[in-house]
Amino acid sequence: MTEPAHNFNGLGIAPIILETLKRLRFEVPTPIQQKALPSAIQGSDVMGIAQTGTGKTLAFAIPMVQRLAQREGEGLVLVPTRELALQVDETVRKIASPVGMRTAVIIGGAPMRPQIDALRRGPRIVIATPGRLNDHLQQRTVDLSSVNILVLDEADRMLDMGFAPVIAEIVRRIPKDRQTLLFSATMPDGIVKAATAYMKLPLRVETARSGTVADKVEQELFIVKKESKKDVLAALLREHRGSVLLFTRTKITARKVTRLVRDMGHPAAEIHANRSLNQRREALEGFKRGKYRVLVATDIAARGIDVKGIEVVINYDLPDDVENYVHRIGRTGRAGMEGKAISFATPDQEGDVRAIEKLMRLSLKISARPDVPLAKFEGRSSQPSNPSHRPNPHGQNRFQHRNARHSRFGGRR
Repeated sequence: MTEPAHNFNGLGIAPIILETLKRLRFEVPTPIQQKALPSAIQGSDVMGIAQTGTGKTLAFAIPMVQRLAQREGEGLVLVPTRELALQVDETVRKIASPVGMRTAVIIGGAPMRPQIDALRRGPRIVIATPGRLNDHLQQRTVDLSSVNILVLDEADRMLDMGFAPVIAEIVRRIPKDRQTLLFSATMPDGIVKAATAYMKLPLRVETARSGTVADKVEQELFIVKKESKKDVLAALLREHRGSVLLFTRTKITARKVTRLVRDMGHPAAEIHANRSLNQRREALEGFKRGKYRVLVATDIAARGIDVKGIEVVINYDLPDDVENYVHRIGRTGRAGMEGKAISFATPDQEGDVRAIEKLMRLSLKISARPDVPLAKFEGRSSQPSNPSHRPNPHGQNRFQHRNARHSRFGGRR
């Protein structure tokens, strides 16, 4: 069994990157970084599975930058959402800038012309959403023939969003003689199949079983009728005074709940597909700075929000896809911190709850409040558990410089 590393020494990382990590105060590698970095730096294909918030971005950013610094070619990172693309770019730039590498972000909802200009400036690394990158391929403003490192970040989410054909077309444009890195918190059969098609004898590194949530996230469930959700929410917002990330299933509900939260006297913003890129950026930055105490989001943001210190995640609606539950609640309790996740289930959603419990191999604690009328699952007695009960974090799963010169990303002028 691999002993935990006390620092980044001994993982094969180049001295200049070690200096950068030290300056950024990244001192101890996370388990996924410790397991993935040596093989990825050596050029192996890696399929990494780790809980959300455990440092997967650095696990591919470090080897990508280090290998590109040693040879010609470019790196491409595909991500499912605009928000995640911007956050990945923020992390990658911290490692890439000290060695003189430019990055470019190619995402929908933003004008094409500035992206074309950025591609012509010769980035060594492009972070892109599949749809917008495909637009550039169709317009012949990007050339992928020199990509020799491909990263599929949160690939399961990209497949869930229907990007499989687009990703297949993008991969077809990239040389087969490449390194491919794939990272995610869940690994459904579709991803395993894709990995088989896109990767060469990938090394599978896993720090937690697919579907496992962070140990220090306390989970709680309220069974409530639809019309009572707003009363439970009001009580919870009075009780929890820190930052709150609230998930809804639809854009319409997100708008309604945002207005509802504001009417309760709490500063709130919303992120969903009907908001422009600038509106979404403003909402996320305002949430980070404390301008907004509550951020209401659909699942488009489940893997695109990396904000330290979120006190509680509230699932106002359970997700359509059971695996999105893991990604939602992974927004709290990040990097070993404590967090809390509270979910609302209506009486007819027992099947959805059981599916979540099956995925996590963990029974959700059902809670009651004296100030709010609660319900039971239809056709089955669901007595609230002891409110003083707290899950055992250790036993939860018993149930369970030359850089720009060599860039060809600019494509045809």
